[in-house]
Amino acid sequence: MPARRPSPRRAPRPKTAPLTEPRYLFVRDADSLEKQASAGLEECRRHLDKILQGHPRRTVRNLLVPYDRLLFDLSEIQGETKFLFDVHPDAPVRTAADKWYQEAERFATDLALNRPLYDAFVGLDVSSEDADTQFAVRKVLRDFRLAGVDNDEATRARIKELRDEMTAVGQDFDRTIREDVRSIQVDGSKDLAGLPDDFVQAHPPGPDGKITITTNYPDLIPVLRYARDPEVRRRLQWEHLNRAHPANLATFSKLLAIRHELAGLLGYDSFAEYIVQDKMVGSAKGIAEFLAKVRAVSEGRAKEDTQLLLGRKRKDVPGATKLDAWDMNYYAELVRAETFDFDTKLLRPYFAFEKVLRGLFDITSELFGVRYERVSEVPVWHESVETYDVYDGPRKIGRFYLDLHPRKDKYTHAAASILVRGTRETALPQAALMCNFPDPKDGPALMEYLEVETLFHEFGHLLHAMFGGHGRWIKNTDDGIEWDFIEAPSQMLEEWIRDPPTLRRFAHHHQTGEPVPAEFLSKLRRADAVSRGLDTQRQLVLGTLSLAYYNRDPAALETTQLLEATYRKFPLVPFHPGTHFQCNFGHLNGYSAIYYTYMWSLVIAKDLFSKFQEGKTILDPTVARRYRETILAPGSRKPAAELIEDFLGRPLSFDAFENWLDREGR
Repeated sequence: MPARRPSPRRAPRPKTAPLTEPRYLFVRDADSLEKQASAGLEECRRHLDKILQGHPRRTVRNLLVPYDRLLFDLSEIQGETKFLFDVHPDAPVRTAADKWYQEAERFATDLALNRPLYDAFVGLDVSSEDADTQFAVRKVLRDFRLAGVDNDEATRARIKELRDEMTAVGQDFDRTIREDVRSIQVDGSKDLAGLPDDFVQAHPPGPDGKITITTNYPDLIPVLRYARDPEVRRRLQWEHLNRAHPANLATFSKLLAIRHELAGLLGYDSFAEYIVQDKMVGSAKGIAEFLAKVRAVSEGRAKEDTQLLLGRKRKDVPGATKLDAWDMNYYAELVRAETFDFDTKLLRPYFAFEKVLRGLFDITSELFGVRYERVSEVPVWHESVETYDVYDGPRKIGRFYLDLHPRKDKYTHAAASILVRGTRETALPQAALMCNFPDPKDGPALMEYLEVETLFHEFGHLLHAMFGGHGRWIKNTDDGIEWDFIEAPSQMLEEWIRDPPTLRRFAHHHQTGEPVPAEFLSKLRRADAVSRGLDTQRQLVLGTLSLAYYNRDPAALETTQLLEATYRKFPLVPFHPGTHFQCNFGHLNGYSAIYYTYMWSLVIAKDLFSKFQEGKTILDPTVARRYRETILAPGSRKPAAELIEDFLGRPLSFDAFENWLDREGR
């Protein structure tokens, strides 16, 4: 009889991971960070040396377990130093954080190119291990190969040089954007005509009688939406789109050259082709085909949007033949107000920041069966930061930090950051939001509807980290999620602010306490669809631009010419002449060629949300629990396509997205 094949082992019974104190987040000063990070990285080196000590037979216990711990420790240095670089108020700490983030990235590159370590994993037999372990090891081997470990020594040395340069140049690119906050000055009430009263009150004239408006989002968004004077809109948008110019022209060109050479050494024609190897889309051609498909289904709607907005502009500018870049948001708002009798500005009094945050907590708590408890004794990097622990019943499952208001030299957009990658036994997950919403200390802190949407979106990332940070191995937590899936859960959480009954639970007038009138919300759905086709086309411009920069040899590339040429391919989306968006489009560093992921993830999000729409209410806890268990909690224990099918009971479909784009809201 043939030998009986051993049955795969079951995963060990889960233990309760501890809530650890972040090792680098609460440093007193730059010297403290230097000491902590240096010691942490030295500890990683000792871990590696110990792993590489000769073992006659490689096992999960003597190879994967210590390697997983090494990845955990390294990821904590990377996550926390990168975060401090983006948010810490003290320049010396930011400088030290930048230095040690780059040091950690250098070590990560060394690790990924370590041939003896790779050979050890090649020799690791996991055929009798549980499915999670087998999948984790497959990803470990894939990542080694994508890093170039199987090249000769000289090639590996050059790969390392390029990766180190890429990190340094990318940090420089990001820093220049973050530090270049620009402003315009206007003369007074005439120039602020159309803006909400609370905005005007928050922008009093200076000693010279001039009013200063910055390119930070709490200023930028209202001005582009409501300022009647097109010259005010034009001037502020011009400054916004020229941030980090001209400094980042050379920096970005250098980044493109580094990445192209790296891709060539790794056997790929372009960096775009290389970077998609571990994504759902699979190839640069797949990106182009996806973008073409979205363009085909959105172009008709975009043409209708253009005629609608241009028709309204002609009432102000008789004979107008085109929309300018600074017209788009303004005339979309006017059409909402005049055609659909819906003025987004009228929602602002119902979106006081603190009430919105509480509403977000209440809704997600009810949906997913968790609660959030404020923690006051934790040291934080700025007095405005709030800390919360997340509980599932009596069990603590994670911690998050909220850094939600603008300040000098802070990251100027909105993002979620993983600080401590949770695993089943090592530590509970910890994450943070860094955003730039109105600050309650300056008044009622009324938010735009778009800002409320952004808050829900970023909180979706945070919940994904809290629920998905309990896998057995680092590679099976959020660390291994395909990037073209990672935006889907956060995009789906935005849907709860588009549901009138849900919105009325927290959208209460900041003075009277009255809920937002039902008649406002009955118009919201149709009004929200205004310019949807054009908005989709703009996302296609960004996705196409991202791919175009990285899908060619950049040796003779003039980045501004390519920017303008890309806009010409999408004539419905106006370009702002004289601007240099490539210098401040931060995703060209972090996402490189794969900005398409936002639209790809939106297709997924619309399909996932269709399951919630099948019931009587989108707050159905049964559907939400199943979503949590099949999409969020698994982290990356399976390929994303399988997680989607587990939840939907079928493969991913384009239908829900196409319905949203072409029919919903009409």
